[in-house]
Amino acid sequence: MDKEKVLNLAKLSRIELSDEEAESLSHEFDAILNYVGEVKEVNVKSGEVSKKDFALKNILREDTAPHETGLYAEKLLSQAPAREGDYIKVKKIL
Repeated sequence: MDKEKVLNLAKLSRIELSDEEAESLSHEFDAILNYVGEVKEVNVKSGEVSKKDFALKNILREDTAPHETGLYAEKLLSQAPAREGDYIKVKKIL
């Protein structure tokens, strides 16, 4: 994408850009469009998608209990201004 197209896109988007910013963004748009072109090349219609086709993996931790239930409840409830049993008492909002 050249500088003129970037300036036209900025005008349509009602964004003010200098010539230097447009020149910089034109190179960034080229990189983005090249990446999208790579994504389009993945063959998912054949049903044969392997793990090597995807660079990312699940990086989330396993969902486990971080601590015993109620371990901090008493400490938190003792700091509340008003309490009713195991609940914080608040004013009615009606």
